[in-house]
Amino acid sequence: MATKSLKAKGNDLAISNKQLEILNGGIFADGELPYFKDKIAQIGHFPLRPKKLEILQINVGYMCNQVCEHCHVDAGPDRKEIMTRETMIQCLEVIKNTGAHTLDLTGGAPEMNPDFRWFVEEAAKAGIKDFIVRSNLTIIRANKKYYDLPDFFKKHNVHVISSMPHYTRGKTDKQRGDGVFDKSIKALQELNERGYGMPGSELKLDLVYNPSGAYLPGDQVAMEKDFKKALKEDFDIQFHSLFAITNLPIARFLDYLIASENYEDYMYALVEAYNPAAVANVMCTNTISISWDGWLYDCDFNQMLDLKVASKVKHIKDYNEDLLNDRNIIISQHCYGCTAGAGSSCQGTVA
Repeated sequence: MATKSLKAKGNDLAISNKQLEILNGGIFADGELPYFKDKIAQIGHFPLRPKKLEILQINVGYMCNQVCEHCHVDAGPDRKEIMTRETMIQCLEVIKNTGAHTLDLTGGAPEMNPDFRWFVEEAAKAGIKDFIVRSNLTIIRANKKYYDLPDFFKKHNVHVISSMPHYTRGKTDKQRGDGVFDKSIKALQELNERGYGMPGSELKLDLVYNPSGAYLPGDQVAMEKDFKKALKEDFDIQFHSLFAITNLPIARFLDYLIASENYEDYMYALVEAYNPAAVANVMCTNTISISWDGWLYDCDFNQMLDLKVASKVKHIKDYNEDLLNDRNIIISQHCYGCTAGAGSSCQGTVA
């Protein structure tokens, strides 16, 4: 398991341009595989355009208590990028006036931002219909100051979407570190005790599955059944839905693919699994991603590649929904990950 982020190690792939050189070069530049733009042009979707904005996804910082080997954010304890209260206030102004109905807080571990609770409380007053916090679960057990997070989430009716690589200890700890599985199970049990994930409960608890190796996720419906059966039988844990998300070839997962000599095979697998039916509903068409320092992106993955929106409006302080809705979405070869098989988004499959 990694103990430091790529940035802390001085790895070339911590530089977004280095990642883009790989994604745009090699087997794509040689013509072995088609560029993503050419693939979607065949079905009349280039340039890719946004639909009605539904989701504001805000990354409140890259700091995390874990260093997961697949992390596209390259998050970790050594990442100090944290959203300030000033930027949060700018986000709140947008939240009050946007037509989006969902606020999606992510990180790193978003709970580690010192203003996280203040931001949740203020944003909750703005009347967002679906208020998501993406939790890695272990943060709830990482330190006494986080032990009451399940109660805090319940108080504000937060929709908790939690990372859970597998329902077995071995596969989970391999991807996320020793002890992660047991802490995750404890956190899920505590959420269940508050009513999260229970049948008929309005306290939504969903899990996210990412493959632990250089392969695509299986069928989301079938995996959800397996997860529910195993977690209920072994730990009496219940949850609402499982989201299967394809690992995109950026940041630490890209580093893993190259180091294990799986990069070309993985890109071939993504291109071969390309599903034109998934293109229309990829998450960048209904989402705006906001970085810790207030810059705007088409999605969280583009944020990590520093591909800002193709609009006159590039920062939250200048936010204009009409102008943003009249933009072309920036794409590259990592986008194959969102259109492979049944498609993939932060809300699971799309096709």
